[in-house]
Amino acid sequence: MKKSIFKALSKVNKKLLPSYSKDHDFDLSKASKLQMALIGYKTWVTKNALD
Repeated sequence: MKKSIFKALSKVNKKLLPSYSKDHDFDLSKASKLQMALIGYKTWVTKNALD
């Protein structure tokens, strides 16, 4: 059940949240705190969806 929730959440994130990996000029060292929080959140959701 937990995995299915994270899979659904991952699909919602893909539609609503920005993708920084597609931006070739994006520099992780210059990311704002909000951008870093979004990257961390998306990583956490993806990790839990795959486990």
